[in-house]
Amino acid sequence: MDEPADLRFADLGLSPELLKAVDELGYETPSAIQAQAIPPLLAGRDLIGQAQTGTGKTAAFALPLLQRLDMSRR
Repeated sequence: MDEPADLRFADLGLSPELLKAVDELGYETPSAIQAQAIPPLLAGRDLIGQAQTGTGKTAAFALPLLQRLDMSRR
């Protein structure tokens, strides 16, 4: 599965804070699993994803999870 050539993390609906963190880590474009998994997870849907090692599955799961955390309740 190839990544869409012009898709960016900003196109996936992530918060500005997460986009800044992703950018600071040097990531420019989402992998295929990230592009397909992040939008439904942000919408609160369940998802089962399968991809090869090193394709970004952890970030595909973790970024929507981090966005759902209420940081004002620290």
